[in-house]
Amino acid sequence: MSDKKTVLTSEGLEKLEKELQNLKVVRRKEVAAKIKDARGQGDLSENAEYDAAKDEQAEIENRIALIEKILRTAEVIDEDDLDGDSISIGSKVKILDIEYNEEVEYLIVGSTESDPMGGRISNESPLGAALLSHKCGDTITVDAPQGAIKYQILAIA
Repeated sequence: MSDKKTVLTSEGLEKLEKELQNLKVVRRKEVAAKIKDARGQGDLSENAEYDAAKDEQAEIENRIALIEKILRTAEVIDEDDLDGDSISIGSKVKILDIEYNEEVEYLIVGSTESDPMGGRISNESPLGAALLSHKCGDTITVDAPQGAIKYQILAIA
């Protein structure tokens, strides 16, 4: 069974690589020192510091495994290959919410990099999926829990 491809921008790839490096080089050593100190306090069966350090170690190892899996299955979008005529992953779009006459800008990214409050929406989100392959000037409709929302695409970068 093959793993699902993880779509990343080059910026997202760099960020994950830095996080992985920090976890492996810095955080592992910090937690190992905490475990060593906690062991020095005696009875491990009732040692809260030891338990907390072991839990932290497990969290770090799980995050390392997750990042390594993401990097193994990563498909990096080359921003230089974007044509700017139609929306794809890596496109920055300015859209108009027609009902509220409100402009918003988003960067379309893979789900791993998604941060809607930071202006980064996933290609798998309802809005992100609806925007894909459309061109400047197009009007799209997105089905949302509160009903259909219409947007007009103002600019693609």
